[in-house]
Amino acid sequence: MNVALQQNLEKPQLTLGFIPLTDCAPLVIAQEKGIFGRYGLEVTLSKETSWANIRDKVALGILDGAQMLAPMVLGMSCGVGPVHKPMITAFSLDLNGNAITVSNALYASMHALAPLQASVPNRSAHVLKQVIDARRAADEEPLVFATVFPTATHTYELRYWMASAGIDPDRDVRLVVVPPPQMKARMESGDVDGFCVGEPWNAAAVHAGIGRTLITKYELWNNSPEKVLGVTQEWAEQYPLTHRALLMALLEAARWLDQPHHRREAAALIARSRYVHAPEEVVAMSMTGTYRYAVDEAPRALPDFNVFHRYAANFPWRSHAIWFLTQMVRWQQFKAPVDFRRIAETVYRPDLYRDAAAQLGVPAPSIDYKSEGGHATAWSSEPHITLGSDLFIDGRTFDPTDPIGYLAGFARADDSGKVVSLIRR
Repeated sequence: MNVALQQNLEKPQLTLGFIPLTDCAPLVIAQEKGIFGRYGLEVTLSKETSWANIRDKVALGILDGAQMLAPMVLGMSCGVGPVHKPMITAFSLDLNGNAITVSNALYASMHALAPLQASVPNRSAHVLKQVIDARRAADEEPLVFATVFPTATHTYELRYWMASAGIDPDRDVRLVVVPPPQMKARMESGDVDGFCVGEPWNAAAVHAGIGRTLITKYELWNNSPEKVLGVTQEWAEQYPLTHRALLMALLEAARWLDQPHHRREAAALIARSRYVHAPEEVVAMSMTGTYRYAVDEAPRALPDFNVFHRYAANFPWRSHAIWFLTQMVRWQQFKAPVDFRRIAETVYRPDLYRDAAAQLGVPAPSIDYKSEGGHATAWSSEPHITLGSDLFIDGRTFDPTDPIGYLAGFARADDSGKVVSLIRR
């Protein structure tokens, strides 16, 4: 640790927000293992009840920063939603980590129509479409699916999964927003038929015997980005040394987390009531890569369910930012033409990440953009940088230099006109 840096931090006392989810782990480990302290930081972790709380408190300066949804920092910066505040992120907290789970009643309907395909992850959406079509023919109410926030990875994953099977998520089902810890209770009460949420709340529903997981985020898009450390642009400019120390501490915590022999200890720490407040064995399902899709099935080996450091997981790829922006356009959250590259380069700050990583001697990618969807196995973008597979469920590829072409491909595929109306402006 650079002692001069430690002594000259502009703001050593910080309050950071988090939501009770497994991927708050880098913050928890940095706190519990004394890593924040080694970088001259005295951190209070503030457990928040919803992503709206996180958004508002960061924007107002009540929180110095927070675990945030990756698309949220983009949406806030662009005025998508009620809060317009310039944000940045220089650190990705993790890859993967979410899943789509349905109630036992809905799964029973799916199994009755297609018993051989209902439990196959890459066929489950197609079976769901059969159920939706049958319900419409019987004049039944639309199914209700929950996500955690309008500009959330979960929202775009649920929509992408449905649309890949020809389901229109704006017409064929009803989408609602539910805070992550409430998902299990809302499914148990019958308020929602399914949800897309981060762990451990899918595992909690499975463990309680009230739901079944159909597909994980990894199976939707291998090694796709999830949460980030979000701070306001103003905060980052006011406290640059503090920000760098915070990035360094989280980078050390993420490296610790991705040591396989640390995962059990990590699960025990984050399961505590002041953090996730869930049974340790439920938290461990995703953290140790032994995941149950159903309570009466044997665990499946999913070693990449939670990735915290390997595959350059902490690097804020600007190409990831552009992909999220394409989804905002695809689902008409933007009302005007989008300058994809300008937004990505303003909000996502790989330069700041590289600076922090260099202090620790951690290799960092020298490029800011990469394509997605073309790698079935681990690959190297350059020497000393190993990236993971990046396949999409529908076999598409994403070129960040041509977001309009990417969007046009979806418009032709589903003939909905939603994307075309924005592209032609």
